[in-house]
Amino acid sequence: MPTVAATNTRTATSPSDGSDYAGALAMVTILFFFWGFVTVLNDILVPHLKSIFDLNYTQSQLIQFAFFGAYFVFSLPSAKLVDRMGYQESMVAGLLTMAVGAFLFVPAASVPSYPVFLGALIVLAAGIT
Repeated sequence: MPTVAATNTRTATSPSDGSDYAGALAMVTILFFFWGFVTVLNDILVPHLKSIFDLNYTQSQLIQFAFFGAYFVFSLPSAKLVDRMGYQESMVAGLLTMAVGAFLFVPAASVPSYPVFLGALIVLAAGIT
C-alpha cells in the first residue's frame, strides 16, 4: 500500500486579500483628499486677497499662476527627492513643506504683504508636488 504524504493544513494568506494594505490605502486616500482640499481652498483665497490688497485682474490671476506654476517648477526636484529618499519619506517631507507654507501665512497676514502671501503659496504648492 502506498504511503500518503502528510499535507500541510495551514493555509497562507495571500497579500491580494487587501487586509495587509488597508491602512496604507486609507492613508493615501486621506492624503489625496487633503491635497485636493488645499488646492480648492486656493479658489476661495483669490477673492479675499483681491479685496484686501485691491488687486486688479492680472494680479489676482497671479495667485493661481504662482500656485500651479510651483507644480511645474518643483516637479523635477520632487521626483529626484522621491528617487533618493523613497516615497514614504518624501511624502512626509512634502507634508512638512506644506506645513511650513501654511505657517508662512501667519506673518503674511500680520504684515499684510501680497508678495509674502505669494511666497507662502508657492511653498505650500511645492509641498504638494
